This record gives sequence, structure tokens and C-alpha cells, in this order.
Amino acid sequence: MTQLSISTHAGVFDAIAAGPAEGRPVLLLHGFPQTGVVWRRQIEALAAHGYRVVAPDQRGYSPGARPQRPEDYRISHLVDDVVAITEELGWATFDLVGHDWGGAVAWWTADAHHGRVRTLTVVSTPHPGALATTLRTDEDQRSRSHYMIDWRETPTTEERMLADDAQELRDFYAGKVPQDSADAYVRHLSQPGALTAALNWYRAGRPDGAIGVIDVPTLYVWSTDDSAFGPAAAQETERWVKGPYRFETLQGVSHWIPEEAPEPLSHLLLDHLRAHGEYSNRSENAVVDPQER
Repeated sequence: MTQLSISTHAGVFDAIAAGPAEGRPVLLLHGFPQTGVVWRRQIEALAAHGYRVVAPDQRGYSPGARPQRPEDYRISHLVDDVVAITEELGWATFDLVGHDWGGAVAWWTADAHHGRVRTLTVVSTPHPGALATTLRTDEDQRSRSHYMIDWRETPTTEERMLADDAQELRDFYAGKVPQDSADAYVRHLSQPGALTAALNWYRAGRPDGAIGVIDVPTLYVWSTDDSAFGPAAAQETERWVKGPYRFETLQGVSHWIPEEAPEPLSHLLLDHLRAHGEYSNRSENAVVDPQER
């Protein structure tokens, strides 16, 4: 793996990358409270099969792209970051993968830029429309999502999470994340302003508009022991995809799928990419002409 610095109009994004430069491009988006390191096992697997894989630290997680205002973390800005990063990489089309908040960004990006997203893979996070539906109709999902209100409305959330050597932050990983990765996340989010930036994703406010039905080939991977997203939202997601759709459930696995179940997830991801390798009507290795940017 190599370290990248990707310069965009929104700032400089740190990223890790692997695989041949000419390989089919795949972008991996992490969630809270992690970084692009969450994908290291999937990066290794994809690169070994010839894919060009890039996993950026997203807005707020990259020190060079860390605005202070909560409104700078609205979903429209996060989607624009995906477009800016892929254009800077020279990718006209790409496969998009996201987990947790990265999954939400992936859903919105596939809706807004379906002509560029060859395939979509979302881990854990239901379609935002499905989540909104179940927040209205399912008491279990409302209970699971209550933490978002606390984080959004409590000014001392950062102080609480970082107290006692970041014990509350460490508790999130619940022993399901490798210790070296958990330590790396805590160090990263203990940097001045980093945790506030990450929490601004929750504090940014509602999206500017409504998300539609997804028409690109989609793989959605959910796990039965996910504490944040329950079965109602997971099952509702199918109603929000009109393209080829595959729903996979991992039994006995928690929210932290990429690190707790890396081999099953990598297998599913590779299978999905192979199944839809020719979906785009443009060359899978096409790049953006600089004059088109």
C-alpha cells in the first residue's frame, strides 16, 4: 500500500492506495469513528486481483480538509468530495464502496452521479430513504438511532468520548476491531479538532433534498448483530433499488463488518464486481480528460 495526498478545491485528502495504476478503479469510503485504514483487508484482496483501490480519509478526518462549521459537512459537500477526489485521480467511472457514514455518502453519490458509478456496495448502512421510513414506522429503529440525537445536541460529546484515555470511544469498537486499528483511530481522533469534525457529520443538518431510487448494480451487506441498523431498515432497502440488487446477511457479526468479517466481505465484494464488470457503457479503465474537468 502507498500513501496519497489528493488535492481538491475542498482541501487535501489523505488516502491509502494499492493495485496497478491501470486497474479498474474502486473507491472505498469509511465511516465513524474510523479512517481509510478500516479497508486494509479489502484493499489487499482487491489489489491482488488487479483492481486499483483508493481509500481516502474523508472530510474532517483528513487534516488538510477539515472545515470548522457543521454546515460544511452537509451531505451535498460530502458527495462533492467523492466527485472531486475521483476527478483528481482521473477516473471517469468507478466502483463505489462505503461503510457506516461512508455508506450513506455512497448511496447519495450513486443517486446523484449514477452515470459515473459503475457499481455500488454498501456495508451496514441502509438506503437513506429506507432508514427514514423505518424511523417513522419502527420503534426498534428509533431506539437504535437515538444516539444520533445525543451526539448532535450535546456540546460536551467530544469531551466525554475522549475522557479517561478515550474510554467511551474505545468502547465503540467492542473488541470487534483489531487493537492496533482501534489504537490508531483513537490517536487520529484525539488530534485537535478531529473528533469535532467527525461529529459535525451528525450536526450538519438535514440533506438539501430527497434521495431517489438507485439504478446501478447494488450489493448491500448487513449483519444481524448491528446495533445501529435493525432488520426493518435493512429489509426496506430493496424497495429503493431498481437496478440489479443483491442483499447479503452476515449472521452473528456486529456493525464493524470490514474488520470483524474481512474474508466474507472481500469475497462478496469481488463477486459483485466481477458480476457487473461490463455495466458501464464506457471503458472500465477510462479516465477523465483534463479539459473535461
